[in-house]
Amino acid sequence: MGEDPRAALERLIAENAEDFAGLSKLVGRNPTYIQQFIKRGSPKKLPETERGILARYFGVDESVLGGPEAGATRTGMRLIPKLAVGASAGAGAIPGRETLAGKIGFDEKWLRKQGLDPANLSLIQVDGDSMSPTLNHGDDIMVDKRAAAGPLRDGVHVIRLEDVLMVKRLACGPSGRLSVLSDNPAYPGWPDVDGATVTIIGRVVWAGRRL
Repeated sequence: MGEDPRAALERLIAENAEDFAGLSKLVGRNPTYIQQFIKRGSPKKLPETERGILARYFGVDESVLGGPEAGATRTGMRLIPKLAVGASAGAGAIPGRETLAGKIGFDEKWLRKQGLDPANLSLIQVDGDSMSPTLNHGDDIMVDKRAAAGPLRDGVHVIRLEDVLMVKRLACGPSGRLSVLSDNPAYPGWPDVDGATVTIIGRVVWAGRRL
């Protein structure tokens, strides 16, 4: 026999740092619904609609949460957190507390083929058009936080400069100097910045947009 659906759901919640009330809201129920299901066994079985929403959210087969056995389970997906914060590609944005806005599933094999460790990835949204046409307002970008720990190389990065979170193209200069540039020629850049004043959040490694 496989894992009990209640235990499986509780494990998924813990592994993904979720909470009962938030997931209850996700499935359109009262704030205690998921907690009562796990702790009190009420309802005895998740209804099909709620089970389907949770399975898609966590990237697992419905059978894990008590649904009928499928011919093949959905494996190899990693949920990358999407943060409720925008990286400015315009005049600059002062970030508040970074909260989770959701998660998007990516094939783990594909991520690793790109040389990416899923544990170091997050998604945020571009705010503004100073990086157009490379990045447009509203694009989702994947940020690899490992770039903050390793040697800096030229490319598009999310940075913090004077407490402002922004996405810019960086070019390394001599003696620790940086060029902080916009791809849109209508916006000015900073061609000679002391690298010590720039906090590297991560390198932009993927972008997705609506058509």
